[in-house]
Formats: sequence, structure tokens, C-alpha cells
Amino acid sequence: MKYSDSDLNIIFEDNHLICVEKPFGLLTQPTEGSSEDLETLTKIYLQKKYQKPKAFLSPIHRLDKAVGGLVLFAKTSKALSRMNEKMRNQEIIREYRAVVEGELEPKQATLSHYLVKLEHKAKVFDQPKPGAKLAELEYRCKRSNSKASEMIINLITGRYHQIRAQFSHIGHPIIGDEKYHSKITCTHICLFAKALTFKHPVTQKKISLNIKIPDRFYPKIFIPVK
Repeated sequence: MKYSDSDLNIIFEDNHLICVEKPFGLLTQPTEGSSEDLETLTKIYLQKKYQKPKAFLSPIHRLDKAVGGLVLFAKTSKALSRMNEKMRNQEIIREYRAVVEGELEPKQATLSHYLVKLEHKAKVFDQPKPGAKLAELEYRCKRSNSKASEMIINLITGRYHQIRAQFSHIGHPIIGDEKYHSKITCTHICLFAKALTFKHPVTQKKISLNIKIPDRFYPKIFIPVK
């Protein structure tokens, strides 16, 4: 599917920040050989809106191409610097939803592993390894059946492919994520960045951004029964 700036779903915008919904299958940032991405589309939107040939824009965080949901951008260098510091200090709460294979026990827990970034993939270890970085997240099961579970995830650290790699490591890969050994076919990876909560980099006002999960997010195999 081809996208244009008119297709953007703007969740929040002020003089310093803009939050946009990223569709499944769209890159967050431009890469060599890519034809479209969320950052470029958002820049075009800003250039048109403010009638300026150039617009400062930089993502505070990124989503994998296959993942949908909220992406927050800084519109000024001051906002970027302050939000990057908040990210390093784990002051930005990032809530994700995922549908994973099987039923998890316990229903609520913290996952702590060590991740090494390989080429286009992350490798997970239970114990510290040279070059590995600590990866932590909290989850709780919202609902489940015998085949799948919907998880509410609070991402504590922000490692490469972290959620995907950690759930695969514990034997519950995200549905549709063939790279991390999902055996259930889906048109997309069932992982969605649903909410962001943080203090504004300039006003210090608490900002809570939330988006409705699209109906197409849920795989046909998942019919909640609990």
C-alpha cells in the first residue's frame, strides 16, 4: 500500500512534539532503497502545514517495520535532547499490546534477559554475556484461550527487537513473527505500541497518549474466552 502525508493519523502535536500512528509494514525512518517511511511523510505534512521548505524532525523512539502504533517525534532540537534524556532515565512509559502463542504462566511477571544485536535479529541469553545488554519488560495477561494470549506490556528498556525476542525465548512467540519462530500465519506481527506517558520536555505537564487498537490487529485464531 502506498501512503501519503494526507493518510497520517496525528495523535498529538504542539510546538515541540508530534505523535503519529505508524501503520503495520511502514518504516519509521528512511533507509537506503526505501520508498516511503513515517518520518518523511510527517516532514512533508509539517512543511505543508507551516509552509516551510525545511522542518526539523527526529524520532524519540522507533518501531520495527512490521509493528504498528504510536511513534513520538521531536520538532525542535531542545525537545529532542530533553526527551532522549527522559528515555535514557526510563521516564517515558511505553505500553504495548501483543498476541502471543499459547497460555502464559504466570499471568503477570517481569522478564529479564540479556540481548545481543545480530544482523537483523536479536539473540537472547539468560545470563550476562560479553557484549550483551540487559533487557527488561513487565507483562500481564489480559485474556487468553488455549491457543493464544493477549498481553499488556510495559517496556522498561528499549533494546533491538526486545519484545519479539524475549517472548520467543520463553516459548511464546508473537503471532505472525516468523523471524522469531511463530508457527501461526498472520498478515502482520501482532504487536502494537498503544500508549505513551511522559512529562512534556518544556512545560513539564504530564502527557498521556493512547490509541485504539485496530480490529485487524487481532488474528482470526484468537477468540478470547477468559
